[in-house]
Amino acid sequence: MAKSGSAANPVTGLTDIVRALKLHMIEDALSLWAAEGCDPRSGGFVERLSSAGGPDLAAPRRVRVQARQIYCFAKAAQLGWYPQGAEIARKGLDYMLAKAKSPDGKPGFVHILAPDGSVLNPLRDTYDHAFVLLALATVYQLDRDAKVRAEIDELMQFIDTQLRSPDGGYVEGVPASMPRRQNPQMHLLEAFIAAFDATHDQAFQARAGDLFGLFSSNLFDAKKGVLGEYFEQDWSRIEPVSVEPGHQAEWVWLLKGFERITGCPTGKQRAALLESALRYRDATGCLVDEGDAQGNIVKATRRCWPQTEIIKAFVAQAESGVEGAADEARAALVRLDKYYLQHPVKGGWYDQFDGEGRSLVDAIPASSFYHILCAVAEADRVLDT
Repeated sequence: MAKSGSAANPVTGLTDIVRALKLHMIEDALSLWAAEGCDPRSGGFVERLSSAGGPDLAAPRRVRVQARQIYCFAKAAQLGWYPQGAEIARKGLDYMLAKAKSPDGKPGFVHILAPDGSVLNPLRDTYDHAFVLLALATVYQLDRDAKVRAEIDELMQFIDTQLRSPDGGYVEGVPASMPRRQNPQMHLLEAFIAAFDATHDQAFQARAGDLFGLFSSNLFDAKKGVLGEYFEQDWSRIEPVSVEPGHQAEWVWLLKGFERITGCPTGKQRAALLESALRYRDATGCLVDEGDAQGNIVKATRRCWPQTEIIKAFVAQAESGVEGAADEARAALVRLDKYYLQHPVKGGWYDQFDGEGRSLVDAIPASSFYHILCAVAEADRVLDT
């Protein structure tokens, strides 16, 4: 069973927060999800843990979550945080390839699996495929396995031929659906950056450049300083515009990565996105889930993942030498720890609170691990020097 009882005392100072959360990832989170988050009977990763830390073996499994967990363990191994994560990631990849890749003979990965590995939803979802690419790229970085590179190439054949849209960017999936969303485009940009880092293949630079063009021309309204979420077929914004401040923060970090691999300056867009995102905070200083284009809060609930993305945004700005950004990143890490990571199950987290600070989700979702681990890893890379 998972370790329970009171979690480690929350870190209140700024100076030690990065090292404290790195240690928390290594000793608590990775150990918890390696023990309770893997299904020893059927293989793969569970979708969530109970509030007591036990695995929910009956819950359907989203393929994007399988891919995210592969990423987490491969990334932890790559960083030297959790060497045994490499084997866990490879086993998870073997499961995902065996169960989710073309089980019906058609190209691409299915959307949802049953706990026994059978297909519950055969949709080819673009968002899912972005995370499959991210997982493959991260595993490939471990030892440059030629079989993994072949899987990357096969996946890109599907993405390039089946998911590209004549109107720019990528469709929602196969079959295509409406409305169009910025979210799959954003995560494909993330995956293309990771794939370039892993392979040094300039084709991934070019694909990332196409998405940067879409961001600049359609997704981001520079005059209003907002990133739209939902669009018509031709990428015209659907009114009223829904704003998710967590995604605005996430783009800040991704644009810094795009600048790194291409040399294309993104500082102006990053500053505008971050300034806009910070309008949507509650009394705790945390980002809420949704606002409108005028800067008003529409949904006062606050999930865990936007708090990790504002950390990454400030880390990106700190790496660019923006004054005060490093301290803002550390303060955001303290908020993440105080409000979300002080869970009775060591290595667990709270997923969402209402406007009064009451937890809205009993379970501990696996999907948040990717966000938390990446935020702590980025903070450790840039701030703990």
